[in-house]
Amino acid sequence: MPERARLRFLREQATSEIIVGWIQAAAIVFFAFVYAISPKAFPPGTRFEPVPWTLAVYGVFTAGRIVLAYRRRLCDGLVTLSIVIDVAVLMITIWSFHLQYRAPAALYLKAPTLMYVFILIALRTLRFDPRYVVIAGGCSAAGWLALFLYAAVQSGEGALGFTHNYVEYATSYKILRGAEVDKILSILIVTAILALSLRRARNLLANSVAEEIAAADFARFFPPEVAEQLRSSDVELASGQGLRRTAAVLSIDLRGFTRLSQDMSAADLIELLGEYQSALVPVVQRRGGRIDKYLGDGILASFGAVAPSTTYAADLLRAIEDLTATANRWRSERTKRHLVAPAIGVAGCVGEVVFGIIGHDSRLEYTVIGEVVNIAVKLEKHTKREYGLALTTRQAFDVALAQGYRPRGLVSRRPGQRVQGLAKPMDLVALAPWDDGDDA
Repeated sequence: MPERARLRFLREQATSEIIVGWIQAAAIVFFAFVYAISPKAFPPGTRFEPVPWTLAVYGVFTAGRIVLAYRRRLCDGLVTLSIVIDVAVLMITIWSFHLQYRAPAALYLKAPTLMYVFILIALRTLRFDPRYVVIAGGCSAAGWLALFLYAAVQSGEGALGFTHNYVEYATSYKILRGAEVDKILSILIVTAILALSLRRARNLLANSVAEEIAAADFARFFPPEVAEQLRSSDVELASGQGLRRTAAVLSIDLRGFTRLSQDMSAADLIELLGEYQSALVPVVQRRGGRIDKYLGDGILASFGAVAPSTTYAADLLRAIEDLTATANRWRSERTKRHLVAPAIGVAGCVGEVVFGIIGHDSRLEYTVIGEVVNIAVKLEKHTKREYGLALTTRQAFDVALAQGYRPRGLVSRRPGQRVQGLAKPMDLVALAPWDDGDDA
C-alpha cells in the first residue's frame, strides 16, 4: 500500500477506536439505567451487588480510553489491553452472579449474559483489523473455559456436579459438559468467520483507499466534469466516444519560448513555466474555461465543450480581457525582479467541436477536436503581426455580444486578414490590453 494510503488507513482505524469507545460508553449508560429501574431478583439484604461497581470501574476505564483515542495515543498494546479488560470485566461480572445470588458457581453457566461476548467481538470489526477480532474471541473463549473449570471444580469430583440430561441441566445446578463445549465452539467459530470476513473487507478497504487517493490525483489532470464522468461511467471507456457541441476554444502561448529553453537553466525554465501557468490558468477557470491540455509553453482551453454553456463566447472574451491584464501585471512583476518576462499571445474563436476520447487503448485522452481548435492556434500565432493584441474572430465577437458581453477596453476590427496556415481571409477583432487593477 502506498505510504499516503497507509496513513489514511491508519487515520480511519484511529477514528474507529473513537467510535468503539463511544459505543461502549453508551452501553454502560444503558445498562446502568436498566439496572437502576429493574426489580432485583437476588435475596433481600444482599450486601454485595457487583453490577454497580463493575459499571463504575468500567465507566472510568472507558472514559480514559476515549480520551486516549481522541489524542491518537491508543497504540497496538493499549488496544490489546483494552480488549482483554473488556472481556475480563464481563467474565468477572458473570462469575460474581453466584456470590450475589448465594448459589453454586454452576448457576452462572446458565446466565444469558454470556451473549455479550459476541457484542465485544463484533465491536472489534469496526477497526478493520482481524487481529483484534481474534484476540477478543480468544479471550472470550478462554474466559468462559476458565469459568467452566471453576464451576466444575466447585461442584466436586466425579459425576455429582455433572449430568447428561438436558432437562436436569436446565432445571438444576448440574453441569452439562457438552453445552459448555458448544458455547466455546460457538465463540471460536463466530470469531473465525468474522476474522476471515474482516480480512477480505480489509483488503477491499485498503484498495479502496489507495484508489480514492489515486482518483483525487487523477482528477487534477482533468476538468471536474470529466473526472466525475470517469468515476461514474457504467461502461468501459474507449477511443472514439465523443459529443459534438458548439463551443469556444482559447489558445495561449509564451513568445520566444524555444530560444528561452536553450538559454535558461532547467530550474529557471521550469520556474518560469510554473509562474506563467499559475498566473493564467486560474483566470481561465474563473471564467468557466476548462484546460484541455498543456502544449509545453502553450495552454489550450475550452468554454462550453466539456459541459454545455449558453455564454461560451462571452466567457471566452471576458477571459481574454482578464488574461491580457493579468499577463501585463505578471510581466511587470518579473521585470522588477530582474527576471526574463516574455510576452504572451492570446486568441480564441467559436465553432463546432467534438469533445471526446482519442488515442490507443493503452493511452487514452479526453480532448477537444475540430477546425475551431486549429483556427484558435493559428490566430494566437497571428497576434505577433498585430503587435501583441489579443485576437478573436468577428463571428465569436458577435456571438459574445449577443450573449451579454460588453468590451472593457478598445476594440479594433480587422476585416479580410490573411492568417498563415488558413486558406481563406478572415474578419478578425483585436482586443487592446487594459488593466483596472483587478483580474477577477
